[in-house]
Amino acid sequence: MTTITVLAPASSGTDRIRRRRRRSFVAALPFVLPGLAIVLVFVVWPLIKGVQMSLFHWNLPRPERSEFVGLDNFVRALTDDPTFWVATRNTVLYAVITVPAQMALGLFAAVLLTGKLRGRTVFRALYYLPVVTSWLVVSFVFAFLFSDGPGPVNYLLVDILGLRADPVPWLHQTWTAQLPIMLLGIWKGIGWNMVMFLAALQSIPPELYEAARIDGANTWQRFRRITMPLLQPTFQFVSVVLIIGAFNVFLSVYLLTGGGPERSTEVLLSYMYNQAFTGLDFGYGVTIGLLLGGAVLVLGFLQRRIMRGSVDY
Repeated sequence: MTTITVLAPASSGTDRIRRRRRRSFVAALPFVLPGLAIVLVFVVWPLIKGVQMSLFHWNLPRPERSEFVGLDNFVRALTDDPTFWVATRNTVLYAVITVPAQMALGLFAAVLLTGKLRGRTVFRALYYLPVVTSWLVVSFVFAFLFSDGPGPVNYLLVDILGLRADPVPWLHQTWTAQLPIMLLGIWKGIGWNMVMFLAALQSIPPELYEAARIDGANTWQRFRRITMPLLQPTFQFVSVVLIIGAFNVFLSVYLLTGGGPERSTEVLLSYMYNQAFTGLDFGYGVTIGLLLGGAVLVLGFLQRRIMRGSVDY
C-alpha cells in the first residue's frame, strides 16, 4: 500500500506574512497620513519648486514669463560670483570655530554640573538661559557691546585695560566683525550642548568609575578612558546638529553687519536672502540655497561614516 503525503505549498507561509504586514500597514495608515501630508506640502513640494526655480531667471510677478536658463545659475555661483565664495568661506570659518568651541565648553559645563555642586540647579538654568533668549534681543545686545567709539568693549580695551590707543571699529571691518558673530554663536549654544552632554553623562553606569578608581585610575584617566569613549554617540549627534546649525547661521549676521562692509561678512544664508529679497533674483537665491543644502547633506553623510562605530562597556 502506497501512502501519499500532500505537502502544503511553500508559499502559504509567505502569503500569511504578507497579509499580516498588509494589515499592519492599513492599521498604521491613519496615523501616518497626517504627518506624511505635512512633509509633502511643506518639505517635498517646496524642494521640487525650488529646483524648478533654480533653472529659470524667475519672474516673480509673472512666473509663466520666467526665462529658462538651465544650469546657468549654478555655473554663475561656482565660477562667476566671487561673493558666493566669500560667503562660503565665512560660513565654513564660522562652523570650524563655533562647533568645537560649543562642544568643548558645553562638555566642560556638563562635567562641572554633574558632580555634587551646591546650587547646581540654578547654574544649569543660568547656562541654559541664552538658548531660550531671542536671537533678535541678544544680537542687539552684542551690537551694543561691540559698537564703535565708546562702546563697552572698546571702553574696556582702551580706557580700563589700556591695550589699545584707539577704539576698534568692530562691525565695520571684515575680520573684526567675525569676532562678535562667532562669540554670539558660541555663547548661545553652550547651554544646549551642556544639556545634551549632561544627559549622556548621567546615563553612564557609576560602577565603571568605581571599578576604575579601585584599579588606581586618576580623574583624568577615568575621563579619557571611560567618559570620552562612552560619549561617542552623543558627540556624533551633537556635532551633526551643530554643523547643520552653523551652516544655517543667518540672523546674527543680518542684524550685526547686514553682510557688510561691502559683503565681506556675508554667509550663505544672508547672501541667499539678499539675492532673493533685496535683489529680487529668486532663481539665483534658490540656487544658493540648493548648493547649501547639498553641502550640508554631504557633510552629514561623511560625518556619520567617519564617526560611526559601536561602544562597548
